[in-house]
Amino acid sequence: MKTVAKAVVLLIIAAAVAAFLYQREQKKKSEPVSDSLTYYGNIEIRRVNLSFRVAGKIAEVFAEEGESLTKGQTFAKLDAEPLEVDVQLAQAALDQARAALERAENGARKQELEEARAQADECRATLELAEADLSRNENLIGKNAVSQSGYDASLSTRNVAKARLAKALANVELLEEGTRQEDLAAARASVAQAEAALARAKIAFQDAVLQAPNDGVVLTRVAEPGAIVAAGQTVATLSVRDVVWVYIFVEEPDLGKVAPGVEVEISTDSSEKKYVGHVGYVSPEAEFTPKTVETPNLRTNLVYRARIVVETPDLGLRQGAPVSVKIPLGAAGTGELGLEGKEEQ
Repeated sequence: MKTVAKAVVLLIIAAAVAAFLYQREQKKKSEPVSDSLTYYGNIEIRRVNLSFRVAGKIAEVFAEEGESLTKGQTFAKLDAEPLEVDVQLAQAALDQARAALERAENGARKQELEEARAQADECRATLELAEADLSRNENLIGKNAVSQSGYDASLSTRNVAKARLAKALANVELLEEGTRQEDLAAARASVAQAEAALARAKIAFQDAVLQAPNDGVVLTRVAEPGAIVAAGQTVATLSVRDVVWVYIFVEEPDLGKVAPGVEVEISTDSSEKKYVGHVGYVSPEAEFTPKTVETPNLRTNLVYRARIVVETPDLGLRQGAPVSVKIPLGAAGTGELGLEGKEEQ
């Protein structure tokens, strides 16, 4: 009897286990198979700090916080008077350098040559007179008709006249040969230096106008008219409108399903509109899930940060807004881990 009872109990247990396994398989078959992954993240909008490339006093600011700017639209201006004076000074220095170069290239004028030759003729005549006087004194000194000091004076006068003639002739020769090549090269270098200084002054003058580099919205306005700002000092922050990202954190088991280039669907809690995007970047390094990120599994799981590029952004996507990202399964990406599938913006 005991053996029969044990057999009956074993049959009942086996039947119960078989029934449980059968029901579980049926439940799996009846459950809908998900064809996508859903992750959650927040909107990230690229910001640009607007600043002047030159220092100066702000003269005007044309936009308030929250106002939209288009690419190339003027946001602020500096007092450009000091920069305009710098341009005028640089232009004057360039004119002076060009005049010096032209004078060096043209060489001596005809009148200067004639004057140098006339001076040489004058020196030659003076030398002839001095030599004649010296010759007379040489004859007289032998007859004691002239003193030694008189003779020495005539000799010195002849030597001075001879030296002056040599100098005058050398000056004529220099004027006839024209400017040396070294002097011409130096004059040309001075012109090039002055031209570069003028170009820099003009660039600085143009930099007195601060324009928006992209379409966007003014987030903060730091400096006001009358403020003295340094070069590179932030005067406003612009939120770039056309570059919108979503950062999500992909769990390690799903890493192979989230490939760069895969097209995704993005939705917000505030509207039913669906936005189109693509996976732009998947980090090659693992990290612990940030506390602000909600995932189906434990927060201590390692995840990989991924950047989703929104291809159809509008004003409905605001900085920090929570969104849902639906990633279809089976979609083939165009890149590898850590690389862009499409051109990242």
